[in-house]
Amino acid sequence: MAKPVRLHVTGVPEHFNLPWHLAIEEGAFAEQGVEAVWQDAPGGTGAMMQQLENGEADIAIALTEGVVASIIKGVAAKIAQLFVQTPLSWGIHVAANSEFNTVEDFKGSRFAISRPTSGSHLMAFVLAQQSGWLTQKMSFVEVGGIEGARQALAKQEADAFMWEKLMTKPLVDSGEFRRVGEIDTPWPCFVAAVREDVLQSKSEALKHVFQVINTYAASFKQRENAQQLISDRFKLEQNDVSEWLQKTEWAQNAQVSTAMLDEVMHTLEAVGAISQKVPPEQLLVRF
Repeated sequence: MAKPVRLHVTGVPEHFNLPWHLAIEEGAFAEQGVEAVWQDAPGGTGAMMQQLENGEADIAIALTEGVVASIIKGVAAKIAQLFVQTPLSWGIHVAANSEFNTVEDFKGSRFAISRPTSGSHLMAFVLAQQSGWLTQKMSFVEVGGIEGARQALAKQEADAFMWEKLMTKPLVDSGEFRRVGEIDTPWPCFVAAVREDVLQSKSEALKHVFQVINTYAASFKQRENAQQLISDRFKLEQNDVSEWLQKTEWAQNAQVSTAMLDEVMHTLEAVGAISQKVPPEQLLVRF
């Protein structure tokens, strides 16, 4: 019997990625001769792209805008497919005792970000652009992830923090954070990025992996216990999970639109996150 092909997959420890965990636990990848090894990346997209660059991960399930920016800046990876086709809803948070009450109050303030080119970094630029602020005057405090942001806001080392709305809701409900606004990404939120050398050496195994995960993701909402699974695993209220599931769609057609990538690059260039656009096909691999 042939030895299984091992692939290291990295993603945020959040509800979006439950189909991956279920496929691993239920042996679906193993049946295709693949050993999929999951790695949590609480630091978000910037950390995942660093893992790809360092050879510590083969596949990253990361935010579209962060992947695009990282590849343009030199990370040797390609976008293989969409994973979640609906936008991400970002909550805009402050400490409970903050003097800020509206998004307009943030002009010139300090944003906590997980790391450069992370979603929390790039979406702060998008917020600034939509609010008509000068992005050159924005200030950022690198905190490594949500736990670092909790400390930075509590110590008044940063003023605001943007993160996925459902994952931060328990902190809002407990009174630690206040949510003063929200913003959706203007494009599908998660894509699968693969290291270029892995695309060359393990292409057949990658095809099997994506076939399996697309099947699991497409059927996840039809599971009778889908809501309960998310609620139990991620310590979230069932009503909140129900609302989130109604608004979230995993990719049915995993093809990545070049028009969508062009829109992402246009926004990133406009806010100064990349110096220039590239032909969208340079970001993609087609299986």
